[in-house]
Amino acid sequence: MDQPLFLGLLAFAFVTSVTPGPNNMMLLASGANFGFSRSVPHILGISLGHMAMTLVVGLGLVSVMLAVPAAQVALKVVSVVCMLWLAWKLAHAAAPGDSGGKARPMSFLQAAAFQWVNPKAWAMSLGAVAAYAPDQSVGAVAVVAVVFGAVNLPSVSMWTLAGGALRRWLTSPAQLVAFNWTMAGLLVLSLVPVVWG
Repeated sequence: MDQPLFLGLLAFAFVTSVTPGPNNMMLLASGANFGFSRSVPHILGISLGHMAMTLVVGLGLVSVMLAVPAAQVALKVVSVVCMLWLAWKLAHAAAPGDSGGKARPMSFLQAAAFQWVNPKAWAMSLGAVAAYAPDQSVGAVAVVAVVFGAVNLPSVSMWTLAGGALRRWLTSPAQLVAFNWTMAGLLVLSLVPVVWG
């Protein structure tokens, strides 16, 4: 990959990773509810899960998705249902001290699996492969996947740190509940382009 293309890939990975979306809204909420250190598995699950997804998409799944329109519709339906379920869970999450120890952040595997139903993650992977590895060669796809992993990790970590900073301001259970409902609402709003796109 030549230097201008590589720099373009870096910029694409950064902009798509750092801007608001389902992963970043959930990490902001996780940082606020559980702090940064307890959210590390969630962060790693997003970054490594998306990197693996980009690799699989680039090595052939993109062709299947484009060739089978029913697969695209099924993905959209599953994505919407999963996102609504996550928004409901987030809105009804109790403050960590109020839940009898049951509240916990998303695990590594849950976060990695979530990438497969996250519409923004699909758009990022499909867009990156189409623009920066159009020949779908193993080498080009691997470069795209690794760049996404390397850029995504610090980008999503910033959202978790911001949530941790908000945690100092969310000092009452009522404030945390209001915050969680706000994050759940933003998660639902992130579905608008998926449903009407």
